[in-house]
Amino acid sequence: MGNNPVKILVTGAAGQIGYAIAPMIARGAMLGPNQPVILHLLDIEPAAQALEGVKMELIDAALPLLKGVVATTDVVEACTGINIAIMVGGFPRKEGMERKDVMSKNVSIYKAQATALEQHAAPNCKVLVVANPANTNALILKEFAPSIPEKNITCLTRLDHNRALGQISERLDVQICDVKNVIIWGNHSSTQYPDVNHATAEEKSVRELVKDDDWLNSGFITTVQQRGAAIIKARKLSSALSAASSACDHMRDWVLGTPAGTWVSMGVYSDGSYGIQPGLIYSFPVTCKDGEWSIVQDLEIDELSRKKMDLSAEELIEEKAIAYSCLN
Repeated sequence: MGNNPVKILVTGAAGQIGYAIAPMIARGAMLGPNQPVILHLLDIEPAAQALEGVKMELIDAALPLLKGVVATTDVVEACTGINIAIMVGGFPRKEGMERKDVMSKNVSIYKAQATALEQHAAPNCKVLVVANPANTNALILKEFAPSIPEKNITCLTRLDHNRALGQISERLDVQICDVKNVIIWGNHSSTQYPDVNHATAEEKSVRELVKDDDWLNSGFITTVQQRGAAIIKARKLSSALSAASSACDHMRDWVLGTPAGTWVSMGVYSDGSYGIQPGLIYSFPVTCKDGEWSIVQDLEIDELSRKKMDLSAEELIEEKAIAYSCLN
């Protein structure tokens, strides 16, 4: 990246996640302590005043790495020259809405934003979709931004990955930095599969340390799958701080690289690895080097894992069909 400022787009920037992630990026949590940034903050017209307030606070924070802030409701202005796009904005599912209704709303949003990125973003722009349904929103974005390489369009499952790390850390009473190589397979939804079969804590097998297969195969999985709902119940608002932090983790590892011997989970374009249908955005274990991710290959998959991985893939195939039907 170097010392020239990197232009980073955050959509939905007046919302909770946007408000949380903007200062994290500006403090170096995403690209490191020596990389200056220019933030492009985009939101819808009704949020324009709140968006201006976010810009004012960023200026007032006097952050040395922050070399400029563009706050706008104009998608073309927001996307011009962008190197990294964090797509937080989307239409949330509301009570009584069918999945197709949500998909239809998000298809129109992501079609417009993808078209602007296609026409105005910098070459080799990296995209991270956070807004749900994240995997399928990323797929729609790819459809309408064909010049952006498919390897440059990803979705966030690092939040689920970090939640899994946290549960193992708490269970074993070890530092979270000593737990590694959990995997989130599949969709960023309640069908995701948090897998600890290859995970270690303090360099020892998590499964052997926990000594409770019933918990690892049921309670642990459910807790990670339902963590977002538990947070909404506790604070009456959806995850924001943890989502923002994990988005920074995702992009930092993608750009700067994963530590040797460690993988992370990213929603990426399937190439058929592990029998997952090509053309889905599916969460795999990946390593990153020189700004490129690679799916970790040749991991042993047991019967339970196969079943859960396929279940999540089936949901993504259904979502894709619904989303593409909204394009017609």
